[in-house]
Amino acid sequence: MARRLIPAFNRVLVEKILPPSKTNSGILLPEKTPQLNSGKVVAVGPGARDRDGKLIPVSVKEGDTVLLPEYGGTEVKLGEKEYLLYRDEDILGTLHD
Repeated sequence: MARRLIPAFNRVLVEKILPPSKTNSGILLPEKTPQLNSGKVVAVGPGARDRDGKLIPVSVKEGDTVLLPEYGGTEVKLGEKEYLLYRDEDILGTLHD
């Protein structure tokens, strides 16, 4: 049975991007190499409401690559995959090539 999580309010579901453990030429990289804490947005909620009841949309969309805080987020496991659930305001920014 397939499961799909649709975040509530201003929540964003992110799949963390794991850095490669070796280079294209086969050199193994140590675990302590500097790396960005980034992830790919899998699903977004509709947004939060302000005091007047107007919808404030989420600032990222599905498929965006985002910069994540070092700590935080709620771990969610769907099937064999693990995801993190963040509030929209906790995401530090989007990454572009």
